[in-house]
Amino acid sequence: MSDAAANDAPRLWAVAAGGAVGTAARAGLVGWLPPPEGAFPVAVFVANVAGALVLGGLAGFWERRAPGHAWLAPFFAIGLLGSFTTFSTLALDLAALAPARPWLAAGTAFASLLAGMAAAALGWSLARRGASG
Repeated sequence: MSDAAANDAPRLWAVAAGGAVGTAARAGLVGWLPPPEGAFPVAVFVANVAGALVLGGLAGFWERRAPGHAWLAPFFAIGLLGSFTTFSTLALDLAALAPARPWLAAGTAFASLLAGMAAAALGWSLARRGASG
C-alpha cells in the first residue's frame, strides 16, 4: 500500500461509517413516514432539507475553524449527510409521481431545491454568527 493510500484510509473509513449511519437514519425516517402512493414524499423532503441545514451549518463552522481531526468532515459531510440526503431517492420518488401527477412531481422538485438552498444558507449563517461571537 502506498503512503498516500495509507494516509487516506482513515478518511475512507470515516466516509463509509458516516454513510452507514446516514443511510440507516434515512431508512428509519422513511419507515416512520412512509410515502403514500402518488403523494408528496415527506420523509425524503425532510431528510434533504434537514441535511442541507446541517451541512450549511458545518460549512459555516469549518470556514471559521479547522476541525481538530481529519476524519470529521469526511464522516459528517460526505458520509453521513451524503447518504442521508440522497438525490437518487428524490429522483426515484419524482419518477414514480410524474406519470400520474406531473405537477406534484415538478412542485416537489422545485420545493426541494428551494428549501434545500434556504436551509443550507440558514445553517451557514447561524454557524457563522455563532462562530464569530
